[in-house]
Amino acid sequence: MRITNRMMTNNMLNNINKNKLNVSKYEEQYSTGKKIQKPSDDPIVAVRALKMRTNLAELNQYYEKNIPDAVSWMELTEGALSNINDILKKINTLCVQGSSDTLTASDRNSIVQNLVELKNQIYEEGNSNYAGRYIFTGFKTDSSLTFLEDTDNLRYDITENFIGADIESIARVSGSYEMGDYDNPMVDFDTPPQLENTYRLKLSYDNLDYIVIDSIRYSKPLPGGGSEEQPLFTNIKTVSVNDPNAYVPDDTPPGINFIYETGELILHKNVYEEFRTADNIQITYTKSAFEKGDLKPEHYFNCVMVDTARPEKPPVNYVKQKQEIKYEINYNQKLAINTEGSDAISHKIGTVIDDIVKSVDDVIQTESKIAEVKKRMQDINLTEDQVKRYEKMLEQLEIELTLKKEVMQKAFARGITCSNEEQDRVNVAIADLGSRHFRLNLTENRLSTQQVDFKELLSRNEDVDIVEALINFNAAQILYNSSLSAAARVVQNSLLDFL
Repeated sequence: MRITNRMMTNNMLNNINKNKLNVSKYEEQYSTGKKIQKPSDDPIVAVRALKMRTNLAELNQYYEKNIPDAVSWMELTEGALSNINDILKKINTLCVQGSSDTLTASDRNSIVQNLVELKNQIYEEGNSNYAGRYIFTGFKTDSSLTFLEDTDNLRYDITENFIGADIESIARVSGSYEMGDYDNPMVDFDTPPQLENTYRLKLSYDNLDYIVIDSIRYSKPLPGGGSEEQPLFTNIKTVSVNDPNAYVPDDTPPGINFIYETGELILHKNVYEEFRTADNIQITYTKSAFEKGDLKPEHYFNCVMVDTARPEKPPVNYVKQKQEIKYEINYNQKLAINTEGSDAISHKIGTVIDDIVKSVDDVIQTESKIAEVKKRMQDINLTEDQVKRYEKMLEQLEIELTLKKEVMQKAFARGITCSNEEQDRVNVAIADLGSRHFRLNLTENRLSTQQVDFKELLSRNEDVDIVEALINFNAAQILYNSSLSAAARVVQNSLLDFL
C-alpha cells in the first residue's frame, strides 16, 4: 500500500485533534468535578442523574419543608394542650378547696373569680394559631374557635345530640324567702325551704332565643344490636327562669320544661325513665346572641347560620365531620397533623363552672339576707311580735343557707368530676398527637438517612475522582505534546528533499 504525504498529514492531524479533545475533556472534568458536561457525553450517566436529582428534590421537599412545618404545627398544638391540662389541674384544685364548708364569702368569691378566669383561658388556648392559621378548627383555619367579640348579627339553628347518660340529677332549693317577704302579711315563715332533686339535660349554650322546641327525636338500642327510632316527644313547654314552676314540669301528661335563658331542659321523672336508656337524643334550638369567648357552633355541631345583617346572603349549612389536615411527609405517606378543638375542648367545663358561680352567688345572697335580718333585730324599737317574726324568718333563712351550701358543695363536687373527665379527654388528645409526632420523627430520621444516601449515589454517578482526573489530564497533555512533537518531525521532510 502506497503511503502518501497527504495521508500521513491527515492521520497526524486526526491524532492531534483526538489528543486535544482528550485534553479538553479531562480539563473540563478536572475544573468542574463532573464526569459529563452534556447528556451526549454519557447518556446512561445523564439519565441516572436526572432520576436521582428528581428523587433528591422530593426528599428535600419532605425533609426540609413539609416535615419541619408539620413538626412546628404539632409542637404548637402540644403546647396548647399541655397548657389546657395544667389549667384543668388548677380548676380541680380550686374545686376541692371550694367544697370545704369552712370558707368565708370572700374565700368563695376569690375561688369563683379564679375559676371564671381559668375557664376563659381554656377557650383562649383554643384560639392558638400557627402562621395565621388557627390550629384547632380543622379545615376552617381562617376561623377562630371562639367568638373574638360580642356578636349579635348571626343566628344559628343548632342540632345537638345527647345520650341518656348525659341527663343529670341536680339539687335545687325551693321555697326561698326574700327580705320583702317580711312586710308581706301573707307570708308566715312556717314553711321551711325544701331541697328538691330534678332531672336536667343541659344544652351547650344559654341565653337562647325564645323559640319553642316543638319536638325531640330519640332512639333506643335494640337487644340484638342497632337502634330503634322512637315517636317524637312533643310535650315540651318553653318557660322563663323567673317562672316559679320553671323547674316543675307538668304531671299530666309528664312533660319537659325548656328554660331558654339557662339552656336547661327539665325532665319529669317519668320522662327521665323514658329517656335514660336512649342512645341518641337529638335537640334543635336557636341562638342569635353570642358573647366574646363563646365557642362557635360550626366547630361542634350540625347547624345552619344566617347573617341577619345581610338577609340577601343565603344561609350557611355546617355539617360536623372529621377534618384532618394531612401533610405528605414521604412517598405516598400522609400524616394528620392537627387536633380538632371538639376533641380536646368541650362546653361542659364552662357549664359546670357557671353552675358553681350560680350556687356560690346563691349562698352569698342568703348569707347577706341573714346578716340583714340580724342587723334589723338589733333595733331596740322593735316590738315583741316583730322580733318573733324576724326570729322565724332567720330560722328559715338559716335552713335555706344550709341547703344552699349543700347544693354548692355538690356543684363543686361536679366540678371535681368534670375537671378530671376533661383532663382525661385532653390527655387522650395529647397521647394521640404524641403517637403521630413519634411517627413523624421516625420518618424524619429515615429521610435524613435517605438524603445522605442519595447525595452519595448522585456524587458517585456525576462526580469524578479529582486525583484520577488530574492524572488523566496530565497523561492527555503529555500525549498531546508528544503528538505535536512527532508531527513536527514528520512534516520536516517531503519528496522535494530527495529530488
